[in-house]
Amino acid sequence: MDTLWTSIVNALHGMGLHVGTGAVNDVGEQVASGVSAAAGQLDMPGLFALAAALGWASGFRLYAVVFLVGLSGSMGWIPLPEGLHVLQHPAMLAGSGFMLFMEFFADKIPGLDSLWDMLNSVIRIPAGAALAAGALGADGGTMALVGALLGGGLAATSQAAKTTTRAAINTSPEPFTNIGMSLLEDGMVVGAVWLATNHPVAFGILLVIAVVLMWIVTWMLFKFLRVVFRRMSALFSAAPKEA
Repeated sequence: MDTLWTSIVNALHGMGLHVGTGAVNDVGEQVASGVSAAAGQLDMPGLFALAAALGWASGFRLYAVVFLVGLSGSMGWIPLPEGLHVLQHPAMLAGSGFMLFMEFFADKIPGLDSLWDMLNSVIRIPAGAALAAGALGADGGTMALVGALLGGGLAATSQAAKTTTRAAINTSPEPFTNIGMSLLEDGMVVGAVWLATNHPVAFGILLVIAVVLMWIVTWMLFKFLRVVFRRMSALFSAAPKEA
């Protein structure tokens, strides 16, 4: 790095531009530290943690994940792998931002949140798989497949836990528990992405604990999930008869 900057300084001097060595060294140190930080975040443990975070968080907040990661990449906060550069595109940011705005309010209205979950369940799991595959797929198809399986499985786990938990909460007439749970999920998305990109090992440990707890919650509250499916089936089967 010092040799490179010395060559640049010599070239500038030859053009009649004189730059102090101290300033050049400061700039060189900043560039080197920035490159080192980016490289550290994109090593294999970091990529696996990012892929797991994208898949897991997509199960309950897909649009928040897409918008947050895309915005972080475009602002230079997170050095995204090549497979996720599409999230930084202005059109993608606009679309995911609009859907995030819609979901933020729909997810906090009792009853509507369960309907929103049911309608979006068809996209959350495959999207979680695609995002995780994009994070790991730069080195070949095998890693992309591993990422897809990891992301899809984690998205399915969090999606099932979210749906069953919300169905149970909606049995209470007061809306405050529903709003509190929704805000908690908003915070978990931000926390998961930050922890995965800054402390991947700690995130991996917490993720294992969270997944086990989600399995337990889903098993304990499965009866509420069946109620949601029955209500949805009755709703869609009754509509043609009324017409």
